[in-house]
Parts: sequence; C-alpha cells; structure tokens
Amino acid sequence: MSPCPASEPSEAEAFLADPASHGGAAVERMDTHISTLFLAGDRVFKLKKPVRLPFLDFTSLAAREKACRAEVEINRRASPDLYLGVRALTRAEAGGLDLDGDGPVVEWAVEMRRFEQDTLFDRLARRGELDRARCNGLTEAIAAFHRTAPVRSDRGGRAGLDWTIATNRLSMLAQAPAILPPDAVEDLARASFAALERFAPRMEERRLGGLVRQCHGDLHLGNICLWQGRPTLFDAIEFSDDIACIDVIYDLAFLLMDLDHRGARQQANWVMNHYLDLTGDFAGIAPMPLYLSARAGVRAHVCATMATGAEGAAREKLETDALSYLSAARAYLAPPPPRLLAVGGLSGSGKSRMGRELAPFLAVPGAAVVRSDSLRKHLMGVDIDQKLGPDGYAPEVTEHTYQRLYETCAALLADGHSAVADAVFARPEQRDAIELVAKAAGVRFDGLWLEAPPDLSKRRIAERKANVSDATPQVLEHQLTYDLGAVAWTRIDSSPPKDETLAAGRAALGV
Repeated sequence: MSPCPASEPSEAEAFLADPASHGGAAVERMDTHISTLFLAGDRVFKLKKPVRLPFLDFTSLAAREKACRAEVEINRRASPDLYLGVRALTRAEAGGLDLDGDGPVVEWAVEMRRFEQDTLFDRLARRGELDRARCNGLTEAIAAFHRTAPVRSDRGGRAGLDWTIATNRLSMLAQAPAILPPDAVEDLARASFAALERFAPRMEERRLGGLVRQCHGDLHLGNICLWQGRPTLFDAIEFSDDIACIDVIYDLAFLLMDLDHRGARQQANWVMNHYLDLTGDFAGIAPMPLYLSARAGVRAHVCATMATGAEGAAREKLETDALSYLSAARAYLAPPPPRLLAVGGLSGSGKSRMGRELAPFLAVPGAAVVRSDSLRKHLMGVDIDQKLGPDGYAPEVTEHTYQRLYETCAALLADGHSAVADAVFARPEQRDAIELVAKAAGVRFDGLWLEAPPDLSKRRIAERKANVSDATPQVLEHQLTYDLGAVAWTRIDSSPPKDETLAAGRAALGV
C-alpha cells in the first residue's frame, strides 16, 4: 500500500479521515491503486476509488455499491469475522455527511474489523517469521477455501489466461515507456501466448473437470493476516469474474510467486508441496511457469500504475518494483529442464525432510514432492492426517501406492516439471522401477539413500507432530529385518546436524 496521495481528498475521504467521524479515534489512511482505507479504533472503512482500468470500472456510484456488497459476500467465505457489512455515507441535513443517515447516499464503504498490521504475512515474511508450521497452516486454509469454492466452468481455461495475458500487456503498455520498456512488454506477451498454446489442452481439461472455481484471485502475502491466531485470507477479488474465477492452482500461484520474488523460495516450496499433499492435484502443476509469469505480470502493472500517483522515494521504489516484476515474469517462462530425484531410507532416516529441502534447488518454486505416505492416504480415501489400520498397509495396497508414485512422477516429468520421489524404497525392484521412470523420460536421475542409527531414528519417529507418516518405532523394528539388497544410490548419514546432512545432499546433486 502507498501513502496518502497528494491530490485533494473527496468529501467522503475527508469525512472518514476526520477523527470526529470515529468517536475521536486517531485515523490512519492507506491507499491501493483501486481503494482507500481508513483505520480508526477497532474498525476499517474501505472506499472504492472512482477509477476506470482495463479490468474494472468504478466510475459510477452504483458500480461502487455493487462492488462493496460483492466484496463483503465473497470475503465472508474465508474471513466471516472480519467483514461486518456495507455502510452508506449519506448527506446530513446540516450539509455534511453521516453514516447510514436518512439523506441521499453520497458514497459506499465496506466496514471491517481492524487487525494488527504486524500480523500481515508480507510483514511476517520480512521479519523471517514464516516457519514451516505457519506455512502449513496457511496452506491448509487455502486448500479448505478452494475445496468449498463454487465451480465456475464458464470461466478460466484457455480463454481465461488469454484474457489475462492480453490485459497484462495493455495495462503495462499504459505505463510505457515512462516506467516499463515497451519492447520488454511485447516480448513477454509473445512468450506468454506461446506458452499458452502448450498448456491450453491441460487448462481446458481442468476447466471441464470442475477445477476452475470462484477463487480468491489476489492471493499475495499482503492479503493474508493472522486473525485470532489463524492464517486468514481477506480482500478477495469481487469486481471481476475474469480475475477471480480461475484454476485453483493459478490462484495458489500468486502466493508462490510473491514468496519466490521476496527471496523465500523455500517457503514457496513448502506451500506448494503441502498443497499437493493435501489435494493430490499434481496434474495442475504443468502450467506453473505460465502461472508464475502471469502473476508477476499483474504485479508489474499494478506497481507501475501506483507509481504514477506517487512522488519522491515512494514513486522510485514502485518503479523499481515494476521493472523487477517484469523481469521475473520473463524469467519464469524459461524454467530449468526437469529431473528426477528419489530419496529412500527406513523410517526416521530423514528422507522426507531431505527431499523437501532439496526440492527448491531443482525447479521453480520447487520440484513436486511425491510422497508414498500421502499417496497411500489418497488411495484409501482418507485425509492425510488420519491414521490407517493394517488394511492400509496390505501388500496389494503398498504395490498400488508405489505404482501410483511411478505414474505421478512420470506425468510430472512429461509435463516438464522436476519431481522428488519420497518413499522407503526398501526393495531393489522398487529402486529399479523409479530409475526406469527417469530413463523413459530421458531426464537426469539421482538416488539418495539416507540412514541413521536405529536409536536416533526411533527418537525422531516418537517426536513427530502432525506428520502424514504412520510409522512407529515398532514399524522401524520390523523394517530393520528387511533384506535391502545392494543399494547403489548415494548413501548419506543423516545423524549429523540437519544443515550438514542437507549440505551432503546438495553436494551429491551438484546444486
């Protein structure tokens, strides 16, 4: 958000900026390119700016009212406690303004509960406070939001991304050449349309399969906060079905891009792979380069537009940000070649952590981690945090789980995205089979075998919290009786500190 602009405030803005309108409480103003917010006491009042942009038109009072009402309705799905309703700013008899008075309506505002600004996730990211537990909680909130979102097969797909690319181009050119180089904008558009040609069949398949939904649409870190200790989404898009009614993975991609652009690729990788664990939606990863690029393009033109209304250092920063996002949008369309990493080892050896931490070095924002533990739960039709009984570990279920793992990795590689196969891989034929997946795809294969003293592995298993694995110390005791055969993969002792173990894994992969 930008500081208060230098232009003369409207009557509605002056009214909401006056402490007297809030019982004497001090007022803080914030601006985006389409909204103005007034924070006073425990409340926030949000006005829609009377602007027309390539993707919205708020120039009429009726349009602003409609947008305010839609904003409250849509956002109550994810944050019902934050959104209190729509308030009318009306003409008072004395000539000033009232809230919900009897006079004619002059303007409309959304009323929200105020939350601590320090709990915004962009600020948490700047302070280095997005640990894995917090990222997992956020991911679970997003997955739950997507799961109940209305299906909108009339939107999204090929036509949806075509509109996004074209709109990004027009919005960026509107700020060229003063801020964004026209040649770079045109190059991005050409590369984006070419990528769309490659990914369109998958996008259409998913649209027809019900995976285009009424999503958040603006899922960056600045639109997520901690409310009552829980990650909470707010400020979803209400003014455009073209922006909000999209593939669920494209919705997630805004958050992934935002994290990655802030230098938090590890966190982006955690979010992406926990989402895949929760949903099993590996087929949605194929267009990720285009999704990330389009999201960076959105931020490029938003920053450029905001720069035109700013001055001094604020304008300079917004211009720099716009150029940085434009550069990122072009880079995302040239991802590294796919490769396959398999990480095996007995329970408690640290293989899952190794696979998860190596994934960001193999793809953007990370390789897709395909975990046998999660696949097994999906095959059994249960949530990943639900414990399975003996039936879930019958030989035929295990065989089916590994077959699904091979197929999922093969599909990801065919889509051009790197994969990490995370499983015990105790049997030589299982290790041979995953190597054959890479060979058939014509990509580089690396196999890591992690091992640790049994007592350490048992302690790690006992200390696990909220882990998809059902392994117990007793399960490990049984695994220790396995005849592993000859293990040709690179062996790594995981008993040293975590950083040393990860360094050994990186060295083995050359990353």
